[in-house]
Amino acid sequence: MKVDHQKQVEIFKDFFDVNYKKEIHKSIQEGKEFLLVNFSDLSQYDFELSEQLMEEPEDTIKSAEIAFEQFDILRKKRVKVRFFNLPVSQEVLIRNIRSVHLGKLLVLSGIVRQASDVRPQVTNAKFECPACGNLISILQIEQVFREPQRCSCGRRGRFRLVGKDLVDAQRLIIEEASEKLEGGEQPKRMSIFLKGDLVEPKMEKKTTPGAKVKVTGVVKEVPIQLKTGSQSTRYELMVDANYIESMEETFEETIINEEDEKKILELANDPRVYEKMIASIAPSIYGHEDVKSALVLQLMGGVRKERKDGTKTRGDLHILLVGDPGSGKSEMLKFIAKIAPKGRYISGKGATSAGLTASVVKDEVLRGWALEAGALVLANNGFAMLDELDKISPEDSSAMHEALEQQTVTISKANIQATLLAKTTVLAAANPKLGRFDPYQPIAVQIAMPATLINRFDLIFPIRDLPTREKDDKIASHMLQIQKEPEMLKHEIPLDLFKKYIAYARQRVNPRLTDSALKEIKDFYVNLRNMETVGESGIKPIPITARQLEALVRLSEGSARVKLSKQVTKLDAKRAINILKHCLMAVGFDYETQTFDIDRISTGIPASQRSRIIIVREIIDSLVSKGAKSVAIDEIISEATEKGINEKQVEEVIDRLKREGYIFEPRRGFLSKIQ
Repeated sequence: MKVDHQKQVEIFKDFFDVNYKKEIHKSIQEGKEFLLVNFSDLSQYDFELSEQLMEEPEDTIKSAEIAFEQFDILRKKRVKVRFFNLPVSQEVLIRNIRSVHLGKLLVLSGIVRQASDVRPQVTNAKFECPACGNLISILQIEQVFREPQRCSCGRRGRFRLVGKDLVDAQRLIIEEASEKLEGGEQPKRMSIFLKGDLVEPKMEKKTTPGAKVKVTGVVKEVPIQLKTGSQSTRYELMVDANYIESMEETFEETIINEEDEKKILELANDPRVYEKMIASIAPSIYGHEDVKSALVLQLMGGVRKERKDGTKTRGDLHILLVGDPGSGKSEMLKFIAKIAPKGRYISGKGATSAGLTASVVKDEVLRGWALEAGALVLANNGFAMLDELDKISPEDSSAMHEALEQQTVTISKANIQATLLAKTTVLAAANPKLGRFDPYQPIAVQIAMPATLINRFDLIFPIRDLPTREKDDKIASHMLQIQKEPEMLKHEIPLDLFKKYIAYARQRVNPRLTDSALKEIKDFYVNLRNMETVGESGIKPIPITARQLEALVRLSEGSARVKLSKQVTKLDAKRAINILKHCLMAVGFDYETQTFDIDRISTGIPASQRSRIIIVREIIDSLVSKGAKSVAIDEIISEATEKGINEKQVEEVIDRLKREGYIFEPRRGFLSKIQ
């Protein structure tokens, strides 16, 4: 039975008096502009009224706000009554909202994709009639400012605006979360309008782009204005928010009950727990245990540290997989996206800096600018899987530098200055330019990515497809057996337990380095940096830098978390060192000098090559200083050969100096310096 307005006010007054007296007094004392009401409390008190709230929310909420005024008669401004904890029946996917939902109170969830500036919006305008002085109030519900058509005295025409009520307003665009989608579906979006206390500064953290939110609100239609100024017959749907709450899903916030904890502790005591985790990573892909072991430590993560001086050290491990086609890189990325609670899979094809980090876009509704989050911000406190990273242009990929190292994205455009959080673990994959990985060439030369971006990754794994009879036989048997009996593909650790185990480790285990672990890492770092190796011109290769030292700490902490240990032992440090050495051997080893050289990764120019460049430049400078405008290439080769550089190496250096704009060839066989 439908309850009329006056009866609604009376029921709400009694309901507040019985259930919310303490909260109301606290709200009055603190001067709050809202009262939070648990829907289940109302449903238990008066079921019919709660049903009417869902069917006719605007009138019912207005009755609740009038009832609140009985308790606070001195306050001039009406307090907003906000409802939360609605039944599951009111939760609707954005893609399923239709015209039948208009005017209903629904619950939507998604990720904030855009957030506009907070702008004042007129909610009520007062006009004066020039003929009789009568005051006319017009509610401003639509986008177009409404004026009165006529006065009660009979006058028509323009009326004088004498006052208006303003409220702060903001528009969000939320996008369906990836876990709500089925294969091939594109996420749908919905506009959300926030007003009043929902746009206060303290609410900003909940609604910043990338945040995951649950919105309770009324579905409304907004007329579409045509370019001609007339109104279209089509309408846009939007939600006028009544309540908004954060629902960030991270490893740290995964709920673990007593039964889960018992299973987790039992698994932690298993001496083969690390091996079982490796076997549970993408079991459909045969082999690659070295990569899978690193992915386990990446899932566990290191410990994020904040020092007293305000500096921070990230705990997230970034891993880059570079390899031959068909080696299983994409499958590994998709598996990690599945097991991580906030994993986003992005393909580099067509990706831009705005799509990866953040951008500023025009807000056509509130006539301002809106901040739109990219993939790395949307995956804050989660994982971003960037496939085909080499397909992103250098101009666009350069925007990722800050996100990978500082874990923030700074935007300063169109009068918007903002710093968005991007505490995101990145797992990326790239293909070599020539299709196959060459261990003798620096990695920066082989993939179409800036060396500065490659250097941001803690670990770089080349995944090579080398034909060997024994290995090929095992791979073929594994793949064909899966095709024949798909049910045989089992995880050593069930996925749900694996996910909760990682969450438990991240929630409750923050391991610290023991003296023995610290000494192990320190000795490895110092000894490697001081290897007795000298380049051809006396330039000493740098085998390892402080970046790799920090990576060792993160890997060691991740290893300790595998055992749920609060201490990083010497064994954990050794495991971290072995993983890093494997990567350095694959991408940071100079076969010419038989030494580790980190410049093969960070600059793409190993010390041996840099030595040759310096020698050839010195020869050119010396010959030019003698007064010659151009120098014969044969003469340069002759002098370089005397210093231990062969003809092919000299030609490579000359080609490089040409590309860098240091020299040019005015005529065949001669070189000149560019002044």
